[in-house]
Amino acid sequence: MAGIRSIPPPISVLLLLLLLLSSEAFALRAWREPTITTAKLNPSGAPAPSLLTESKRYEGSSDLVKLRYHMGPVLTNFINVHLIWYGSWSRPSQQIIRDFIVSLSPESNPAGGKKPATSTVSNWWRTVQLYTDQTGSNVSSSVRISGEFHDYRYSNGKSLTRLSVQYVIRNAVSSRRGALPIDPKNGIYLVLTSPDVQMQDFCRAVCGFHYFTFPSIVGYTLPYAWVGNSATQCPDTCAFPFALPAYMSGKTAALRPPNGDVAVDGMISVIGHEIAELSSNPLINAWYAGEDPTAPTEIADLCEGVYGTGGGGAYIGQVLTDGAGRQYNMVGKGGRRFLVQWLWSPVVNSCVGPNALD
Repeated sequence: MAGIRSIPPPISVLLLLLLLLSSEAFALRAWREPTITTAKLNPSGAPAPSLLTESKRYEGSSDLVKLRYHMGPVLTNFINVHLIWYGSWSRPSQQIIRDFIVSLSPESNPAGGKKPATSTVSNWWRTVQLYTDQTGSNVSSSVRISGEFHDYRYSNGKSLTRLSVQYVIRNAVSSRRGALPIDPKNGIYLVLTSPDVQMQDFCRAVCGFHYFTFPSIVGYTLPYAWVGNSATQCPDTCAFPFALPAYMSGKTAALRPPNGDVAVDGMISVIGHEIAELSSNPLINAWYAGEDPTAPTEIADLCEGVYGTGGGGAYIGQVLTDGAGRQYNMVGKGGRRFLVQWLWSPVVNSCVGPNALD
């Protein structure tokens, strides 16, 4: 493939390493200690009224947050998600993730043709659609899985770095076995690593991050994100609030994951976080707060840890509980439930989500 080099020039390596290693930008950071409060459902599907008075309107709202547009592109055409399954993955785990991604588009109506539900994944995505480019075109409402690559042989080993993940992508787009297409205009590449794969800064500082590939490595500039499965490494950090750190033992109980998989249900919110930021800031020159592009605060960063009304600080907000005692805040394809953090709205200058009570 033209333009691909196996080893970047030395000066490029130094510059890239400085950029990738010196900053925690573009990353979902480890969780702070939270307060967990949930709302149980009435038969009507609404939260119990007795819990509504516990809400404190916060949700990160502030006139001081200056989220600005820096004139770069956003993903305004249909968004092609190219999945890279790195390592050993079970089919049920993969299906949970697929169902979340396809639920982002409004075509995936969990009501099955009946009156549309409001607390849906596609309504959550409508907040991302509020962001526009220079022409006034909005981020696309259409998100689809356009390809999958299974790197079950661990092409770059079981210990990755922020830089080596780009070689994983290079392998996926150049492999002789079912290579993914090169899609710089509409594509985002999502690298998902299995529980036995270590990543630089994973658990210690990040649960996921996004950036774009370098032509000196991949041959093209492709927006991508990485998210890891924390099952055996740090579920108490990256699968929170479905797993809790030891110091919280006895203080509160972990939430029950809506799909019965602590690590993968925890990954869903991280995946949503990264896809939302990739779509509104794919080349790190579009929507973010702050003046330093190497350390931007993006639309999901501003709402990290907020899942429901009243959320903010160390309180996740009010979420829903199903009949089996499992917590969630939105519904997707086939009625599958998810717990996903809220996003920053440029219209109301606060974090918003489809399960808001006010």
